[in-house]
Amino acid sequence: MDLWFSENHTPDVKLSVRVDKQLFSRVSEYQRIDIFETPEFGRVLALDGNIMLTERDEFIYNEMIVHVPMSVHPNIKKVLVIGAGDGGVVKELTRYSQIKLIDLVEMDPMVVDACRQYLPGNACQLDDERVEIHYENALKFMRHLEDKYDLIIVDSNDPYGPSEGLFTKEFYGNCYKALKSDGIMVNQQGSPFYKQDADAMQRSHKRIANTFPISRVYQAHIPTYAAGYWLFGFASKKYHPVDDLDATRWNDLHLRCKYYTTRLHKGAFYLPAFLEEMLEEVE
Repeated sequence: MDLWFSENHTPDVKLSVRVDKQLFSRVSEYQRIDIFETPEFGRVLALDGNIMLTERDEFIYNEMIVHVPMSVHPNIKKVLVIGAGDGGVVKELTRYSQIKLIDLVEMDPMVVDACRQYLPGNACQLDDERVEIHYENALKFMRHLEDKYDLIIVDSNDPYGPSEGLFTKEFYGNCYKALKSDGIMVNQQGSPFYKQDADAMQRSHKRIANTFPISRVYQAHIPTYAAGYWLFGFASKKYHPVDDLDATRWNDLHLRCKYYTTRLHKGAFYLPAFLEEMLEEVE
């Protein structure tokens, strides 16, 4: 008998992946957590029925959310990561010796425990001595922080349910306060293709653009995410993501990537006409 996992992208569209076996399935205090073994994408993590990562394409997301800001800001030492309990973002950050502190704020300890056991390729650097894991609500964690971080990476779920608070004006204001005077915030902005996703993206971008003096959106192709087309937000108090890119400095680090390059970096900020219009509507 064939076993398939299906994620609904809209009422009329779904992505289905053949499953060899289910490795983990539990309901935590916050969400349902499933990990599958699949022939095409390797191991797959799903939260509340939505694919968060696959072993086959996780490198695209993690490289683009980490190396874009790291190649722009010349002196990132303290980083706050929100979400990302699978460890993929942390894994990329620990490749930089200049980073001295990585605070990881993850709401659900069961996600971390499950990924340590079944997705060790992602979770392999969670025990790095520079990493401190905080199991708590990110809004509460950040409420009184000021002028602490050089970089904040918001690797949240979609803006529904437990993660809805991470897309509010209050949250982005707290991020602004928690950043140093030249700090950068990067977040996942979802897909602009299907209407519900596009509306959420516009709301988020409007709030960020009203909070930070510099706010840009960039893109990547991630096969297992909605429409295979994913966006990230780059917000900064000082640095422009293209004008301030220091390609020579980053390339001299000799960090081998499977997706990110400094050439791709520039191109990722050149957006299709329909998306430019959607962003201009809310700016």
